[in-house]
Amino acid sequence: MANHKSSLKRIRQTATRKAHNHYYAKTARNAVRDLRATKEKAAAAAMLPKVSSMLDKLAKRNIIHRNKAANLKSSLAIYINKLA
Repeated sequence: MANHKSSLKRIRQTATRKAHNHYYAKTARNAVRDLRATKEKAAAAAMLPKVSSMLDKLAKRNIIHRNKAANLKSSLAIYINKLA
């Protein structure tokens, strides 16, 4: 266990940030999953800007890597274009 006040504070801050980041990353993963589950092109196309924005914000705040966000957005766009 940590002995210094600063390291105890750092532990608290890390736990808070981890919970915060986990919440937003999980929310984005659920949004991606919901988009992939959509079979209607119009509904999926309407969801894409919101999901893309979510992924961009996560990448900007270093919660996920920027390449991962780009790959997800690309694969979602391909999925939507293949819908009939």
